[in-house]
Amino acid sequence: MDTMESKKSSFWLIMLAIFFGNFMAILSTTTINVAFPIFITEFHANLGSVQWMMAGFMLATGVIAPTVGFFGDLLSYKRLYIIALSGFTLFSGMCIIAWNIESLVTFRILQGVFSGAIIPTTMTMIYQLVEKERQAFAMSLWSLSSMLAPAFGPTLGGWLTEYFGWESLFMLNLPIGIAAIVAASLFVPYYRLNKKASFDLFGFITVIASSTLLLLAFSEGNAWGWTSVKTLSCIGIGTISLILFIRRELTVSEPLLNLRVFKFNRFTYSLIINCIITASLYSGSFLIPIFLQNIQHESALDTALVLLPGSVVMAFSTPIVGKLYSKIGPFPLIMSGIILVGFSTWELSHLTLQSTNLYVAGWMTLRYVGIAFAFMPVTNAGMTAIPKENAGHGSAVTNWIRQATGALSIGVFSSILAARSLTHGMELKENNLTARLAEHAKAMATNDVFLTASIICALGVPIVFLLRKKPRALSTGMK
Repeated sequence: MDTMESKKSSFWLIMLAIFFGNFMAILSTTTINVAFPIFITEFHANLGSVQWMMAGFMLATGVIAPTVGFFGDLLSYKRLYIIALSGFTLFSGMCIIAWNIESLVTFRILQGVFSGAIIPTTMTMIYQLVEKERQAFAMSLWSLSSMLAPAFGPTLGGWLTEYFGWESLFMLNLPIGIAAIVAASLFVPYYRLNKKASFDLFGFITVIASSTLLLLAFSEGNAWGWTSVKTLSCIGIGTISLILFIRRELTVSEPLLNLRVFKFNRFTYSLIINCIITASLYSGSFLIPIFLQNIQHESALDTALVLLPGSVVMAFSTPIVGKLYSKIGPFPLIMSGIILVGFSTWELSHLTLQSTNLYVAGWMTLRYVGIAFAFMPVTNAGMTAIPKENAGHGSAVTNWIRQATGALSIGVFSSILAARSLTHGMELKENNLTARLAEHAKAMATNDVFLTASIICALGVPIVFLLRKKPRALSTGMK
């Protein structure tokens, strides 16, 4: 086999190992969405407790992400990847034997810790192992695994839940996890680009404190009261912890997370847009199952089938986007993507009790197309703006902020949903509209949340124009 064939072979083998792990980590975020009503019934829990299966998982992924750069340098990214895959698979098994909602949430959070290492590690390996001219295509494959998971996750989750029970959602991870461990062991080469660094314990403590407290405040603020001592204390202490973390990371010689990647404007703008897309993505994945099952009383399988067309279209769109990226660049793809997401999200803010499954499926499909058009280009545009040796820290920053945004979005959206349901319920009662009062109120509240998400998308449009500027020449002086 000549050198060119060898490179092609190693490229596909590396991408196979990366694809398996990234797909599994993100799949587990989305398969449980359609099962929320089932968890509520099975464990006699409320929505606030069950939402922590998703919000707590995402919080854990965001908290651990800042350590990936350090542990990747210490252990090598190959070893870190295998350890993360092993831990994720182990706690998937533990979720199967959960005996109450508290134990299930705990195992999900621990599962999220290892998931938080998998996602940035796979992204980092692309920018450190793949030659620059193939990175955009490699990222389209990485994005395909990232997009296939939330696209097919609800459908797969609905089918498994309907016929095999909620335990099957976690059992699914076991064979995928084992396959990913084997593939990573065989196909990912051992390498280390940076010298070992000392562990920034103060930075780690402050990032955990800030992420946890701020998410807790926004998740429980509606239940506690936004002016209550608990809510204000969490916001205050969390904000102070975040300020201390940022100050520490910008002044210490060996930071836990190198925040100096923000000196590259293209990376910063891309990350802001990435967060906007993430918030919009999770508004749909969180609200649509609740609307269809709790308001329209559809089954988990019917809900999954409504989301299936978008899943298929997104799966086919993502590789096409990878090819288009190399020809036309990121700007037109990101702009068209965020417009599609914003417009379809706005249309979903007009749901009623009479809305058909076809109506929901159509606009959700358009949302998925928009996300496919924007997600990979905006991520690649940001990551290629920073030096190769800092790819681990750039990936860690991206995933930390993106996952925190996702978790925060779920907390905020669930709070808005609860608050607006109560408000609309009181308005309907005052007007003597008592028939299916709760369903009407929840439908109106769902529209309010989708309207909020569409406004967030609109705010991202002017930021996309900033990506038209050519990136500065890369500098390795990021001390």
